[in-house]
Amino acid sequence: MDRMIYLAMSGAKALTQRQEALTNNLANASTTGFRADMMTFRSVPVNAESAASTRVFSMEATAGFNVQQGPVSTTGRSLDVAIRGDGWFVVQTPDGSEAMTRNGSFQLGADGTLQTANGLPVLSDGGPITLPPNAEVLIGADGTITARQGNQAPLQVGKLKLANPDPATLTKGADGMVRTTNGDPPTDDPLVRVADGALEGSNVNVVESMVGMIALARQFEMQMRLLSNAEQNEQKAAQLLSLKG
Repeated sequence: MDRMIYLAMSGAKALTQRQEALTNNLANASTTGFRADMMTFRSVPVNAESAASTRVFSMEATAGFNVQQGPVSTTGRSLDVAIRGDGWFVVQTPDGSEAMTRNGSFQLGADGTLQTANGLPVLSDGGPITLPPNAEVLIGADGTITARQGNQAPLQVGKLKLANPDPATLTKGADGMVRTTNGDPPTDDPLVRVADGALEGSNVNVVESMVGMIALARQFEMQMRLLSNAEQNEQKAAQLLSLKG
């Protein structure tokens, strides 16, 4: 009898976690450079003295993300950059470590540093990139940044650090940033190319996510019916045992 309870309970928990991932994906369907979350699960035996060896829970494994490129749209803004194909922009997080993002909607901070939309410094090989005030900014296909003030000749002020590590070595954090699983800073890849005046959209498939939400609702209802059936079976069993007594 308890096997049905374990199956329904672990199944309902897994469906709830999957629904959270789909909900987060739908909420970020219009977020620049967002990578859709994917959920994976594994079976874990119940470690208890009174539990049978056949009793297992469904546990969330390492959550991955969809690496497929999102749609690229032209904005014409000089500080908007989109990566062509594989690769990542490297930024500095508040704790001083390095993380990666596909969101190339950059801006200038109060101190002239190139930052992401949420204020994280964009890195070059030598650290954060500082731009001169009131300069016309141009970003080349290899990430080279040049600035021109007035009638002066263009001056190279830095080069975007563009990384392209193996997707199998990456993990996505709760802040939406991607990091290497071992915590090491990503290395610069000279083969990564960018397009200026453009932004990459989210790679979330809205229709697929909505269909998944409907399927999850039906599956969750089935798990609840199993729990209800288990309760009814136990009540009937208790009645039969009471008659024998």
